[in-house]
Amino acid sequence: MNEEKNQRGEDIIAGRNAVNEALRSGRTIDSLYVARGEHTGSLSALIAKAKKTGISIKEADGRKLDFLCGNANHQGVVAVAAVKEYATVDDIFRLAEERNEPPFIIIADELEDPHNLGAVLRVAECAGAHGVIIPKRRAAGLTYAVGKASAGAVEYVPVARVTNIAAAVDELKKRGVWIYAADLNGENWCSVDYSGPVAVVIGSEGFGVSRLVKEKCDFVISLPMKGKINSLNASVACGVICYEIARQRSGIKTK
Repeated sequence: MNEEKNQRGEDIIAGRNAVNEALRSGRTIDSLYVARGEHTGSLSALIAKAKKTGISIKEADGRKLDFLCGNANHQGVVAVAAVKEYATVDDIFRLAEERNEPPFIIIADELEDPHNLGAVLRVAECAGAHGVIIPKRRAAGLTYAVGKASAGAVEYVPVARVTNIAAAVDELKKRGVWIYAADLNGENWCSVDYSGPVAVVIGSEGFGVSRLVKEKCDFVISLPMKGKINSLNASVACGVICYEIARQRSGIKTK
């Protein structure tokens, strides 16, 4: 089975030989779907090779695999290729240096909804952020759905995928970046000085910023909640905060 576009438009690679060749060539694979319980023989070797390169492995039943590849002969394995190559954290810092600006980074802590991640990328591009950091596991990657939701921003915003968000926060702090977690019971989002190197952590849809990551952040910032529910959509909250950062960095004064 060769690479094709499935009904959702994603780049799909199905079949053991095709997936093996994609891995061998260094193609950027977002995730590997394998038949539930089928971890023997050549499929076991494929899984091991994918894990070694940090690719997310997901088990699925036959119906899911059939859906992904349009009922082609998948032989128990389907790979979803990323729509764009992932960047590195160094690439994000390099872009900030090229623009002669202090780093402005968004960290998406286990955002699972591709539409949310796509919207975050769109916010990042429009607000002037230098890049977005996402985890390799338990989160959306650079799939077709993310690219579409980003309205083209995926082509311009570096996205670095890291093994551990908490460790990435530690690295950013060592490089002089102040980390702000968007969560409940924090400082008013617009009373903070964002003029220096900043990274804003946006938590997952259901659980917010994870406890360990939140503990490592320098500040917790909050948006006022005046209604009956106590949280905003992750990408909406990201937009509000990022435009406060953009306002301050642009020198726009409030009346």
